[in-house]
Amino acid sequence: MQLFDSALCAKCRGRGWCKQPCVIYDKIKDYIPKTKTHFSGASPPEIFVGRFNYPDIQAGILSPDNSEERETETENLSSPEIWHRQRLSIETILTNRSKLIYGKFKTQIKKLKTNNGFVSPMQEISMAYKSVSTEFFLKKPPAKNMEINTHHPIIGNPAPLKFARLEENPKIKPKVDYLVNDTDNKAVNSIVELYRSQIQITNINKILSTGLLGLKTQRKLVPTRWSITAVDDTISKELLKKIKYYPEINEILLFNSEYNGNHYEILLLPDKFSFEVLEAEMNKSLWNQTGYTSVMKDYELFYGRKSYAHDVTGAYYANRLALCEYLERIKKQATAIFFREVSPEYYAPLGVGILREITRQAFQNPPEKFNTKQEALNKMQERLNLPISTWTNESVLLKEIGKQKKISQWF
Repeated sequence: MQLFDSALCAKCRGRGWCKQPCVIYDKIKDYIPKTKTHFSGASPPEIFVGRFNYPDIQAGILSPDNSEERETETENLSSPEIWHRQRLSIETILTNRSKLIYGKFKTQIKKLKTNNGFVSPMQEISMAYKSVSTEFFLKKPPAKNMEINTHHPIIGNPAPLKFARLEENPKIKPKVDYLVNDTDNKAVNSIVELYRSQIQITNINKILSTGLLGLKTQRKLVPTRWSITAVDDTISKELLKKIKYYPEINEILLFNSEYNGNHYEILLLPDKFSFEVLEAEMNKSLWNQTGYTSVMKDYELFYGRKSYAHDVTGAYYANRLALCEYLERIKKQATAIFFREVSPEYYAPLGVGILREITRQAFQNPPEKFNTKQEALNKMQERLNLPISTWTNESVLLKEIGKQKKISQWF
């Protein structure tokens, strides 16, 4: 593994600025398409809205060039839900991602009716739940570089878009169509209603990102990175409105899950709702080339937090959603501490969505039960590579547990 830090990788995009071979680019360079300026492809469906120079941004549609292929079902090129369900390797995901061409255009977040018709096909694609056959006209062939970010999977092969049109009617679920046309409903309410209608989280992200939810006068494009966090945050907060009135769990529970170098241990303790995420990257993992292991952490107590989780960032809200789904399912509340260990196997970012799916999977398995907190920590140590003290020395909630006596202890 030759990467050094997220800031350098995000700017370098495989150009070799670190003076070392780029392990990400080396994995996909043989699959980068040699595409002309005119092609037809089936968008997974996937769109991307950038955030740099906000509110003047770049946005666009992603699609492979499958003009000569019979296969048009491309959902597995962009869906973390599918990647996790099929247990795809990082190399397979990168190979798939390298096939996508990012036809992009410049726009302003509130200009939803202009841009020579660029926004309209992008919006229609974002509403679809199946791949959409689309014809692309590019101003020049795609550039061989990458957008590397921890919030979303790698985006490569950008090219300025000249014109795009759909070659078929997109497959849109009735609930999506209804809420997109409901311009008197707030975005928060629409997000929750889509979730309750079992619309996939990834699809909700795209619909919000393309400015299709909310009051008519307030609709605008939302950068993809922000929309991912906004959806996770909105849904989990809605679930917490009920969870905080449920009784506490009455035993110590431990869950775990692992996928592509991301290992989670999730500890639930009998107490009122509070939540903490601690992340530690092993040496030579994606963003740690220093030999020194540091812990990124964010937490909230019963009454929530008012500021953004700047250390853990989007993963914090994805993890909280997975937790809230479980607590709502068992009709209980608890203090939850997420321990994430990142190994060198995780050599390329797959986005926040994959972390949501890993922790969702953890809660699908039966929990291990313990009489004491220490017993649970000892069990965690058996599966972790780093010393458990790496996390426990940094945890705010572990230090707070037991400080305040409950009235039940006196009876």
